[in-house]
Amino acid sequence: MSTTPHDPIAVVGRWTATDLVEVTQDAAALDRGGRWMVAISFEGRATLARFATWEQRAPTADEVGAWAGPDVGSWTSSLDEDGYIAAVEAVRGHISRGEVYQANICRVLRTPIHPAADIVALHARLVGRNPAPHAGALRLPDHSVHIASASPELYLRRSGQHVTSRPIKGTGVRAADLLSKDEAENIMIVDLVRNDLGRVCATGSVTVPGLLEVEAHPGLVHLVSTVAGDLRHGTTWPQILAATFPPGSVTGAPKLAALDIIRAQEPTPRGPYCGAFGWVDADTGTAELAVAIRTFWREGSDSRPILAFGTGAGITWDSDPRAEWRETQLKSARLLAVAADREVP
Repeated sequence: MSTTPHDPIAVVGRWTATDLVEVTQDAAALDRGGRWMVAISFEGRATLARFATWEQRAPTADEVGAWAGPDVGSWTSSLDEDGYIAAVEAVRGHISRGEVYQANICRVLRTPIHPAADIVALHARLVGRNPAPHAGALRLPDHSVHIASASPELYLRRSGQHVTSRPIKGTGVRAADLLSKDEAENIMIVDLVRNDLGRVCATGSVTVPGLLEVEAHPGLVHLVSTVAGDLRHGTTWPQILAATFPPGSVTGAPKLAALDIIRAQEPTPRGPYCGAFGWVDADTGTAELAVAIRTFWREGSDSRPILAFGTGAGITWDSDPRAEWRETQLKSARLLAVAADREVP
């Protein structure tokens, strides 16, 4: 069956998925069979789309629409610089009272786009100009789901009963920019992810095969660690998600306290940003879900659509509020330039 720029499609890694079979919000579907695209918002709303056809190819010209990128200066932010700095100071206040060790504070950028702008066309630009290990796109017009991600971060990879997570904490232009604060923050999140996986993994199976590794990505470097474990027999996808979601790297530690702070300090829901995005193959027991950072999505009506993009930073006691604001700018600058079809920094 031929696919047009108006039909459902998913693109992830080397795969293009077409022939949509069903869409559900029930995570139990991930255990019953089929190969699914998965998009779960930070707030926990799931969109699970089962496609019948998965082919190792790029989308064809007929499957990709047009892209008219927004101007770089057209974006508005849910938190301006003063508001973001105030939120950082509020987190530091919580830390000083012993209520939390760290919390991520994020802001959502928005701009109008042309009604014909196609999210898969934006994905193609991201792949060409900002390649990422967990890049993907999902277009479900009838369900108002349009997502393009250039995520560098692995939330969960599954192979049978073995699961792996690779949390990122620490960002700079070069390795020399990474600070002791970044290392401490990363180690805190490693402990959190170990605890999360320990809720569904066999006792003694959770390990840290890699700690504080510097990983290069377009325009910046990240500090990355690896946590792995073996699921207990009979563990279901709803149980895995209940134990580990939202990802620890984009919440904070302790997670529940950090989530309370996020709800109090961030004026708008994160939506797809900082959620989960990727695929699950229930037939083979394999999966790869990214943390949906470096991610664009479409909001609003068909006639007046809005393009959204999230950016944030992890806050600790040692955080410099203005430096954290600049980190959110660093993380967004290259991607906004790609979306605008401008020269990337």
